[in-house]
Amino acid sequence: MNAKITPEHLGRGAIVYIRQSTLGQVIENTESQRRQYALAESASGMGFSSVAVIDDDLGRSGSGVIVRPGFQKLVASVCAGSVGAVFCIEASRLARNGRDWHHLVDLCAVVGVLVIDPDGVYDPRLVNDRLLLGLKGTMSEYELNLLRQRGLAARDSKAQRGELRFSLPPGYCWNDVDQIEIDPDERVSETIKLMFRKFRELGSARQLFLWARDAGITIPVVRQNAKHQKLVWQAPAYHNLVEMMQNPIYAGAYAFGRRTHRVQVVDGRPRKTIGHRKPMHAWNVLIQDNHEGYISWEEFEENRRMLTENAYMLQRASRKAARGGRALLTGLVRCGRCGRIMHVFYGMASGHAHRYQCRGDDAHVGAGQCIGIGGVRIDHTIANYIIEAVSPLAVEAALEAAQRVIRTDDDVRQATKRDLEHARYEASLSSRRYEAVDPAKRLVARELESRWNIALERVAELERRLARMDEQAASRPHVDKESLLTLAHDLASAWNAPSATMRTKQRLTRVLIQEVVIDLDDAKDEVAMTVHWVGGRHTEIRLARTRTGRYPEDRHPSPVEVIRTLGGHWPDRQLAVTMNRMRCKRNDGESWTTLRVRALRERLGVPAFDAAVAGPETISVDETARRLKICVGSVIRLIKGGILPPQQLMSCAPWKVPVEALESEQVKIGVQDVLARRPLKVLSVSSKQDSKTTGILKEDAS
Repeated sequence: MNAKITPEHLGRGAIVYIRQSTLGQVIENTESQRRQYALAESASGMGFSSVAVIDDDLGRSGSGVIVRPGFQKLVASVCAGSVGAVFCIEASRLARNGRDWHHLVDLCAVVGVLVIDPDGVYDPRLVNDRLLLGLKGTMSEYELNLLRQRGLAARDSKAQRGELRFSLPPGYCWNDVDQIEIDPDERVSETIKLMFRKFRELGSARQLFLWARDAGITIPVVRQNAKHQKLVWQAPAYHNLVEMMQNPIYAGAYAFGRRTHRVQVVDGRPRKTIGHRKPMHAWNVLIQDNHEGYISWEEFEENRRMLTENAYMLQRASRKAARGGRALLTGLVRCGRCGRIMHVFYGMASGHAHRYQCRGDDAHVGAGQCIGIGGVRIDHTIANYIIEAVSPLAVEAALEAAQRVIRTDDDVRQATKRDLEHARYEASLSSRRYEAVDPAKRLVARELESRWNIALERVAELERRLARMDEQAASRPHVDKESLLTLAHDLASAWNAPSATMRTKQRLTRVLIQEVVIDLDDAKDEVAMTVHWVGGRHTEIRLARTRTGRYPEDRHPSPVEVIRTLGGHWPDRQLAVTMNRMRCKRNDGESWTTLRVRALRERLGVPAFDAAVAGPETISVDETARRLKICVGSVIRLIKGGILPPQQLMSCAPWKVPVEALESEQVKIGVQDVLARRPLKVLSVSSKQDSKTTGILKEDAS
């Protein structure tokens, strides 16, 4: 026995650390595992009282960027002082980076733990042994970097020639001469072609996902492990469809290195995450026209553009996709002053009103908005220009629509027929397997019979589905081409038809218009619009702004008129607010304040406001809202609806609501209608607050 191994070491026990870098090594390099597990017998043969095996890090790299729970358990055991020796097949199994290696060696020197490998026994407390262990750790780290550098250089060199094999997406396979070719299975290739056609038609990966789910179509998906991969058919998942639309291999391009890894420092340790997408210009290899594609490269770039527009929050400066709503130009309107995409704000009082507004640099507090404009007239104007632009091609579009309606369900029927053909093959295969087995061997025969029955049920289900499709197609009314051609000459009726959804109009708009730049011409009080058509042409449109919600320029009341009419009825502060709202300016152009209103009122001899003056008791709109326990907006609606009888001495002056009107039956019914429109959650919170307030008042009274 080696003299460095003392009875103290033997009494503490030993730990055998086992590690392999990848899952492929765990599955294939079994001889290395046997050698490492055999160290436990060597430790027992040396006389250690107990031997523990730590193999939690099988399939984990020792480079230091991946968490290794087994190594952490080893370090904890060493620090606890319950270990006399650490066994490993070589230094690289313990660590491939200097930090972990030297940290472990330092701990072993402090606690007095030996490091044992097939080459010898090392005591880190001895200078020579520590020097040798340091050299082994350095060589292990250098070896890893050298192997990685050589491997990456060889991989990239082979990929530059388009010969590096990697896992291909469904619909492709490698041939015998290292070339990519379309899968010979017609069911696979036709299903993938169908997905690309429907995506171009629907314009959204989510809509494609919903359509495929509703039609009951299955798609091929590659399932793989460390050794094998196979093609399985399953209901489409959203991420599968998005990845299919973004994969350049379907466009006939050999692409390698589209993803990368990132290393971050977490709690003082490097941590690597994989699968991060890289921009196209940063891909390692991109060879266009390398093999036959399902789509062209131009269609692939168009699909990427559509997906980018659908992702609203990825690029806030680019135009957005159609997502419904009442605004026709959602995501297409750009501010003519700052260049940002304008947002759509929907009004709550009017069901059809909406506005296009640019928030400007809203990241900075107080920056303010750029411009805002009502969207109804703008949408109507753009719609008229669109109808005028497509009118020459309306007849051809009507004929194409008729053909598309005729073949609406043909794609689904063809996909179902392919599924039925495959299901019949599976049933035939199950039948042959059942007939080939010995009937006396019931353990196997029962299982094969069960599989045969399942295959027959699948065939029957697909036959019933195909029969239902045929019945629906036969019962569907035929397309009247004459009516379509007649409608093609009256596109305005087709555009305004109730069946024409806003989402459809938005998609048509995006086919023709790239973007619309809007600016306000304050000098002429007009809206200046520049329409950028997809073909490269530009159209400038000007609209007069609607002058609503303001006094006409020739009918601004004079300050004297306002003071003589409203003085004595409202406090000076309220008069100042009202006069500023009326744009009733002073001679020097300054705004009105409480002191300036008081000075003018006293100069005109108008008495001040006195709440004790005799007369019918009235209250303001704010006080009315507080007493009725509704919001100010609801009070205004009650006034405009004729339910509350207020007084208003002149236009834009504050309302004066009689107190006695609050007790009328008409007002109580109107308030109940307002409360009935509130959500139940709001009502429950309000009732709790009322009960709480009542309880506080009772306590104060007591």
